[in-house]
Amino acid sequence: MKKKLDRRSFLGKSALAGMAGTAWLSSYGSGLAKAVDNAPKYSNPSDLEITDVKCGYVRGSLFVKIYTNQDVWGCGEAVDAIHGTYHLVQRMGRMIKGQNPLNPHRIAEFLRKSAFFGGAQSGMYVAVMTAVETALWDLTGKVYGVPVYQMLGGKFRDKIRVYCDTALYTARNPTPEDYAEAAKDTVARGYNAVKFDVDDGRDPNKYDRFNWTANPMEIDRMYQAIAAVREAVGPNIDICVDMHGRYDAPTGLRMAKKYEDLNLMWLEEPIPADNVDAYKFITQQTTTPICTGENLYLAHGFTRLLNDGAVDIIMPDLQKAGGLGEGQRIANLSNLYYVPFAPHMVASFLGAMASCHVCASVPNFMIMEWQIYMDKDPMWQEIVTYDGPRTENSFITLSEKPGIGVEINEEGMKKYAVEGVPFFE
Repeated sequence: MKKKLDRRSFLGKSALAGMAGTAWLSSYGSGLAKAVDNAPKYSNPSDLEITDVKCGYVRGSLFVKIYTNQDVWGCGEAVDAIHGTYHLVQRMGRMIKGQNPLNPHRIAEFLRKSAFFGGAQSGMYVAVMTAVETALWDLTGKVYGVPVYQMLGGKFRDKIRVYCDTALYTARNPTPEDYAEAAKDTVARGYNAVKFDVDDGRDPNKYDRFNWTANPMEIDRMYQAIAAVREAVGPNIDICVDMHGRYDAPTGLRMAKKYEDLNLMWLEEPIPADNVDAYKFITQQTTTPICTGENLYLAHGFTRLLNDGAVDIIMPDLQKAGGLGEGQRIANLSNLYYVPFAPHMVASFLGAMASCHVCASVPNFMIMEWQIYMDKDPMWQEIVTYDGPRTENSFITLSEKPGIGVEINEEGMKKYAVEGVPFFE
C-alpha cells in the first residue's frame, strides 16, 4: 500500500495547509502554495465506489481483490468449496459494482439475500461470499487507517495461540514411532499444541472402505498412535485428534472413550457434522471433549449444535463460513452457551491473519489451527507479503496495520496459480 493512501496523514496535512494558507503563507511564499496544490486530494469516504472485483486461484485457495475509484483495494481468501467458481466471483462482482465498499455487513447480507433462493445459502456460494466479505473488511480498514479487529469492536488479546497440524497424514501407513517423532519435531519448533489425523482410508487393516465401523485392528492403530504422541511430548503439551467425519457413531464413541486416559484437547469430527443427535449421543457419554464445525456455514449452521449441547468446542472455518463478521457472530453465539471458539484454518497467512482479527475480538477464543507446511513450503512465503514473523512460540502476534495487515503478492502467486483459470483478469 502506497504511503499516499494514508487518509489520516492526508487529513492532517490538509489541516496544516489550511493554517498555512491563513497565517503563514506570506512567510513561506510560493513553495508552500505549490506543495498544497500538489497534495493528493481524495474524495470523501461516502464517495468511494467499487469499480472491479478480480480473483486468482492457488491450490486450494481463492484470492479475491476488490478495487475502488480511489486507488485503494482490499483482499480476501476462501478455501475448500471454491473450485470452479471463477464465474461466481464475476457474478458477485457485477452485483456489488458501484456500491460503497465501507459497508461489509450490508453488502454481505445483500449478496446472501439477493441470489439463489433469496437467502438460503450454504456451501460454494457462502465460501465465495466469504472471500468477498473479507476483502471488504480489509478495504474498509485501509480507508479509515485502523486494523480489522478495531472495527469489530476492539481486542481482548494481542496474541493468538495456535496448534500445529503436523501433516503426518501425507505419510503412508505411519507407525506409532512416526507419530512420536513428528510430535517431538513440532514441539521443538516451539509449538505447545499439536494435531494428528488418525483416519486413513489406506489402512491395510480395513475390511471395507465403505463401512464406517472400525474393526479392532483399526481401533488399536488409532489409539497406539496417539498414545505414542502423549508419551513423547509429556503431559503439558495439548494434543488434538482429527477423524475427519469418516466413522459411524459407535466407532466415534468407542474412540472417544479409549482416548480418555490421554487427556486430549479434543477429538475432532468422529462423525460427519450433519447429525446433531448423533453428536449428542457421543458427547454426553465421554469426558473427551468433542469438536466440530469446519464444514458448517453461517451462524445458522451452529444453532442446534449449541442449543442441544451436542459439542464441547466449535471450530468454524472463517475462510468459508460466511466471513469475518459472520465469524464473530458465530463466536458470540457460542459464548452464550459457554462453548469455546477454536477456528479451523487451512488458508494462507492472509487468511490466518484475517482469522486472528476475529479471534482477538471475542472473549471465548480458545486456539486456532496452523499447518506445519506453512513453515516448510516456500510457496506459503511467496504468495503473500508480510514483514514480521509468522508464528513465535505457538502464537501469532496480531497485526496493527490498517485492514488485515497482510497483502497478496500477485507476482509470487503466478507460478502457483491454477492452470486454465483467469488470474486477476
